[in-house]
Amino acid sequence: MKIIFTETVKGKGKKGEIKEVASGYAQNFLIKNNKAVEATTANMAKLKGEQKREEKDHDAELENAKKLKAKIEDEKTVVEIGAKSGADGKLFGSVTTKKIAEELDKQYGIKLDKHKMELSDGVKTLGYINVPVKLFESLEATIRVHIFEKN
Repeated sequence: MKIIFTETVKGKGKKGEIKEVASGYAQNFLIKNNKAVEATTANMAKLKGEQKREEKDHDAELENAKKLKAKIEDEKTVVEIGAKSGADGKLFGSVTTKKIAEELDKQYGIKLDKHKMELSDGVKTLGYINVPVKLFESLEATIRVHIFEKN
């Protein structure tokens, strides 16, 4: 029996995949548990429509990510963060990705998830630092951050 998987079944198939399986397995397990539907012409057309919509959504997200990258990597975009430090330029505490995301939103109106920033520890020294950001699957940008002495 030919079926279309509606969700991923380990060892059998991925969501949206069309496969031939034993009819007993399809009827008694996959279709009964809403893990698959029979591959009729109507269901095939519905699957194609969903795939086109997903592709359109994917392209729109990629376009938005490219615009965001251009905005972030504009040479005028430097996130300024004031922090207290000791005599040797080391900070009391650290500047985290959360603080960088808040300041980026406050200063430039760019909302960015702190989890997308690839900064292992917080920044612990004064000066300029480049923070890599994963915007989309293979699209990355770099945020320029300036940490200065705050009195």
